[in-house]
Amino acid sequence: MEPVTLTTGRLVLRTVGPDDTEAVYEAAQDPDIQRWTVVPSPYRPEHSRSFTEQLVPDGWSQDSAFTFGVFLTSGELAGMLGLTRQAPGTAEVGFWAAREHRGHGYITEATRTACRWVFTEAGVDRVEWRAEVGNLASRAVAERAGFTIEGTLRSGMSNKGVRRDCWVGSLLPSDLGLPSTAPYLPAPS
Repeated sequence: MEPVTLTTGRLVLRTVGPDDTEAVYEAAQDPDIQRWTVVPSPYRPEHSRSFTEQLVPDGWSQDSAFTFGVFLTSGELAGMLGLTRQAPGTAEVGFWAAREHRGHGYITEATRTACRWVFTEAGVDRVEWRAEVGNLASRAVAERAGFTIEGTLRSGMSNKGVRRDCWVGSLLPSDLGLPSTAPYLPAPS
């Protein structure tokens, strides 16, 4: 798939490339990003180069991961968001916000925008969110974006070689008023 650009009134979501390497590197120096996400720690310039010059373009070209830089309309990097294909019809969302841009709703807005796109353009019928138990900021973004928190998975994720419990949630097209590509039959209540 060719990279796409999505816009809102406040944001531009676009792929990142070599011109963004330094901004990604600087933002990822934040200890909270290194603590709660799977970015390497310490985060070195070569990690940023590999991310912007290889990982991101490869994900788009292989139709396996759709990574967006979340930029303010001024061009400043506010965060990153990725949608990675999992099982057929399912993607997992991951995101981080640059320290100076937290608390403005940018990542919530970007998450809803990117999920709307993946539901309508990429054949996805379920987006999953996971975060290590205790990552309250990530959970708040997921809940504000409309995700239903489904529970806790014991040893549900690995971060820097350590198995950790994680929260899991989901967003369906119907949560955004969109049709699914496949029929959905919920379990009886």
